[in-house]
Amino acid sequence: MKFIIEKIKLYFPLVKSLQTALLTITGVAGFMSARCPINHWWTMLLLVVSLVFTISGSTVINMWFDHDIDKVMDRTHHRPLAAGRIPLKHALLFGLTLSVAGTAIGLFLSPLYGALLLAGILFDALVYTIWLKRRTCWSIVWGGIAGGMPILAGRALGLGSVDGIGLLLALAVLFWIPTHMLTFSMRYAADYQAAKIPTFPSTYGESVTRKIIAVSSIIAAVLITSSAVLIEVRQGFLYLLGVLSGGLMIIAFLVMIRPSRRLNFSLFKYASVFMLAAMLLLAI
Repeated sequence: MKFIIEKIKLYFPLVKSLQTALLTITGVAGFMSARCPINHWWTMLLLVVSLVFTISGSTVINMWFDHDIDKVMDRTHHRPLAAGRIPLKHALLFGLTLSVAGTAIGLFLSPLYGALLLAGILFDALVYTIWLKRRTCWSIVWGGIAGGMPILAGRALGLGSVDGIGLLLALAVLFWIPTHMLTFSMRYAADYQAAKIPTFPSTYGESVTRKIIAVSSIIAAVLITSSAVLIEVRQGFLYLLGVLSGGLMIIAFLVMIRPSRRLNFSLFKYASVFMLAAMLLLAI
């Protein structure tokens, strides 16, 4: 038992639990937004397991491929693969196993749902991480597409098809990604420079990056609120979502006109809280 616990502690950081949890919640929110009555507890269980496995699997593959750049970044040099605490081949096998298992469960629930989960893995692991991340700062667009797949897949599972609201929700996540990632890349600009990873701040400058953050935040808030209206979220919840969206817009605007490291990181934190709260409101 002690051996198992030690292994869990060693491998657990590979899945980036907070990121995985947030994206899993978006997938559940997508499913619940279709107003699916949970007639079978196992449907929800398999939905959650398939999301956790596929999201975690692609994250592990990401960390496996990026272990070399993690070594030179102060923020990430302590990670298990960068520090050499886990053999690379073991990590790759772990990531592939999670990805295959999650996709298989997804295909069991619905061929369309499983295909969308697989698309998310391919966009994240192959297109974003392996192909584009080290070549262009625009790689985050493809990372954003991957991030939007869980909510699109969840709604598709509930409806049996891909609809306009599902695409709006996926686009909302796509435009939320820059708010989340670009603020992060500004805070840790020295790390990305040391790893020779192109970012928007290093390519276009911080002024342009802040404007992109502000615009993407506004678009994300509008898309999520519009989706809530189309889903016919209850009026009280809709008002609350409007307040949260307004908060995101205000902080993003302040970052643009009164730049500071503290305000920049406040936006990074608030963006995650906003997405979590918005997904819970959509699900309820």
